Amino acid sequence: MRKSGPPKGLISYLVLELLDERPRYGYELLGEITDISGGHWEPSYGSVYPILYKFEEEGVAERVEREAEPDRKYFALTDAGREELAEKRREIGGEAREFGDVVLGFYHLYAAIATDDRFEVADADADWGYSERDSAWIVEQMIRHHERDFGEFERIDASPEEFHAETDGTGSDDAESDSAGPENAESDSAGPENAESDSAGPENAEPDRTEPGSSESAPADDAEGSSSGAADD
Repeated sequence: MRKSGPPKGLISYLVLELLDERPRYGYELLGEITDISGGHWEPSYGSVYPILYKFEEEGVAERVEREAEPDRKYFALTDAGREELAEKRREIGGEAREFGDVVLGFYHLYAAIATDDRFEVADADADWGYSERDSAWIVEQMIRHHERDFGEFERIDASPEEFHAETDGTGSDDAESDSAGPENAESDSAGPENAESDSAGPENAEPDRTEPGSSESAPADDAEGSSSGAADD
């Protein structure tokens, strides 16, 4: 498997979170980050230890000596480090949507380029990473993660627009008109006022026809660049 590293700012965040759990040493952190990414990220020794030394210099982390392992450099988070972690959580949390859009966008891009004839590349070089085989592998990995993690999450059927409007707390005029609330119950549900027009009552019943209109109601319902992160270099 080809390995790459996460954005540097994200490495700093993960290091802070892991140190907040318990003291760790550099190689242990490397292994943890690789495991968290499902084996797709493998940050280098040279990317984690400079972060640890910087944290130590700034008082964010401190060296912990262990008699049983005198040659290993363990680091633990300080009170200042926990404040830094709280700030980093706000920063990373704000970037999460952008990371999500990048991930989902690339997923659709892989599938489209591999299956849409408009993007067919004759005699593609071996480095062409959007082949049908490469894309099929990406899709397979998504399926495997879905099968593994699906039971941990509540299913959300909202479209991207609906989901972002809901999480922003802004809503929209369309969302208001599409929800069956008390204000629009007259137009969106078969209440007493419109029962005559929307249901097959004695006045408008037609032979051999049943209109289902009376049962219809409106439904209620990781950013920094891939290799940037100057603040955390």
